[in-house]
Amino acid sequence: MKSLLLALMAVALTACHSPGQTAQTQTTQTQTAQTQTAQTQTTQTQAAPARVQTPASVSGTDPASGLEWIAVSSLPPQGQQTYRLILSGGPFPYARDGVAFQNREGVLPRRSRGNYHEYTVRTPGSSDRGARRIVCAESVQQRVPECYYTGDHYASFQRIRP
Repeated sequence: MKSLLLALMAVALTACHSPGQTAQTQTTQTQTAQTQTAQTQTTQTQAAPARVQTPASVSGTDPASGLEWIAVSSLPPQGQQTYRLILSGGPFPYARDGVAFQNREGVLPRRSRGNYHEYTVRTPGSSDRGARRIVCAESVQQRVPECYYTGDHYASFQRIRP
C-alpha cells in the first residue's frame, strides 16, 4: 500500500515539473521513491519482531495454577529434606505435619475441602515452626503429589517442579 502511494507521489511530482525537465530527473525521482519504500518496509520489519509464544515450562509458570515453578534443587536445603519426606511418606518431625490446609487465602487452585495437606519446612534459628511450608494436594492419578512451597506463611506460593 505504501509503495503504491509513493509511486503515485512520484508520478504527481513528475507532472508538476516544467515541460523542459529531462527524463533522467524523472527516473531519479522514481528511484528515490522506490528506495524510500524499501527502507520503510525494512524499518517496519525490524521494529515489529514476530511474537513467539513460549510454553509454560519455558516461561516458568505452571499453567494449571498460574504460579511460578520452583525446582526441587532451588528449595532451601530444609525444603528439599521436607519434600523427600513427603514423597517417602514420613516420618515427619512436627506433630502438625500432614494436617489439612484450608487454602483460606485462595492463592492455590480450588480443591475440595481436606484435599491439601501442609508440612513444615524447618527454619534455622526459629524457636517455633517458622513461616516456611510445603502444601501438597492429594491425587490418586499422579504418582508424585502436586506440591507448593511458601516461604512467607501462605502469602505467596510457588509450584514445585518434581
